[in-house]
Amino acid sequence: MVNKVTTAAVVGLKSYKVDVEVDVNNSLPGVSIVGLPDTAINEARDRIRAAIKNSGFTFPAKKVIVNLAPADLKKEGSHFDLPIAMGILGEEGTVEIPPDYAFIGELSLDGSIRAVNGVLPLVLGLDIKNVIVPAANAAEAALAGIVGADSGHSQGINVFGAQNLAQVVAHFIAENASDETPLTRTVADINNYITEENIDYEYDFKDVKGQQKAKRALEIAAAGAHNLVMCGSPGSGKTLMAKCFPSILPPLELQEALELTKIYSVCGMLAPDEPLQTRRPFRIVHHKASANGMIGGGSNPKPGEITLAHRGVLFLDEMVEFPRSVLETMRQPLEDGQITISRTKHSVKYPAKFTLLGAMNPCPCGFLGDKEKHCTYSDYQIDRYRSRLSGPLLDRIDLHIEVPRLATDELLGTTQSFAAESSAQIRKRVTTARKIQAQRYAQEKILTNCELTPKLIKKYCKLDAESEALMKSAAAKYQLSGRRFDRILKLARTIADLDGAPDIAQTHLMQALQYRVPEILS
Repeated sequence: MVNKVTTAAVVGLKSYKVDVEVDVNNSLPGVSIVGLPDTAINEARDRIRAAIKNSGFTFPAKKVIVNLAPADLKKEGSHFDLPIAMGILGEEGTVEIPPDYAFIGELSLDGSIRAVNGVLPLVLGLDIKNVIVPAANAAEAALAGIVGADSGHSQGINVFGAQNLAQVVAHFIAENASDETPLTRTVADINNYITEENIDYEYDFKDVKGQQKAKRALEIAAAGAHNLVMCGSPGSGKTLMAKCFPSILPPLELQEALELTKIYSVCGMLAPDEPLQTRRPFRIVHHKASANGMIGGGSNPKPGEITLAHRGVLFLDEMVEFPRSVLETMRQPLEDGQITISRTKHSVKYPAKFTLLGAMNPCPCGFLGDKEKHCTYSDYQIDRYRSRLSGPLLDRIDLHIEVPRLATDELLGTTQSFAAESSAQIRKRVTTARKIQAQRYAQEKILTNCELTPKLIKKYCKLDAESEALMKSAAAKYQLSGRRFDRILKLARTIADLDGAPDIAQTHLMQALQYRVPEILS
């Protein structure tokens, strides 16, 4: 008789139900695992044998055949240890396992159950009532019930965290005898993770001197999740303002937090005490990063930096120092909000709705247009330097701003022309604008203005006669492409939201145009 146990496998961020079928016969002793297992699963044979014996149970001195079905789905990871062990124990009659249970976990030689990666997406792939996971992953697995409330799956799932194999067996013995079980259900309370408490950021805009135009542009970028590039002399404050940018981003919505948690869970980057990702990511990438490191890849594809920056920020300092081939890989995800990685036997899709934040010098020496120092490079050298940023890539960046050298009075802090706002003050306006967008697009399955499609632009970015005349004039003067035209409208929509205006006015369009068609990058 074949004993069947349920678990799951992850491909990309999507999970699939897997049946672990175990058969024990009187052939020569040994363990055979079939069904496209990877090296980690094949090595499980020795781990499982030792774990069962060291937990006080008997490993069969017979031929053990394990089939991971469906057989044509590639299986990888050490989380198959526990379901295979339970299948063997069930086949031997050591324990009777109800059909409404699934198992996830890696076994140590002493029988203890180690934490594994990707528990949240794994549990989401199981349409089952109960699941037993490593105790260290229980809080993360319990989040599946929250996801299920929105998706229609995994509702009412019971998550049990186990420390070792003996504890799991004792759970079923007690359950079958109607006694109190040693495993208790883990319940996730979202209020324990998402709070409105102020976060102490290392960098704050109140410490940035001058640069009022750049600060305003960064506020607009944060409010609508727009891409932005800063161009200016060395030491003008580009990198500092970029590091301050996370401090004005609004808190994560529950949907965004769960999306991020799935990504970071698969990558093994969740903190043990924080099963839910509650901060927007801010990824700083070195210019030596490869294309695969940026977009993801490998024989078994894993997420890259653009996916790790999902719903957050990807910061490219010294942007023109990146190889053009690496920069060009971002064109498609900047447009579509996702990246598709194709391999011979399968392809995976990863979300990539990130805000691109770039900083660059206007020329190789950095002093082109500087009031104090003169550029020493020829026009040919400058053009060659800038050519790494192609026109199509720049078309996908909503805000282009010049960051000039600070005046002496600004450096010394003696000018009183503008009061320095704190990040908390700016963040309030940004959060208000994001809430307006969330309410407006509640039925459109998007969250921000930057996600507007051409169809939705026509619906939500309507212009009056005067504004249409202004855009017609701007399109002719600056030779705007269709993409750039649409991005100006989306930018104007965000500026209107920051002003609390229900409709786009001429002032909003004019402000959007000055950020979108500067001479420094034209």
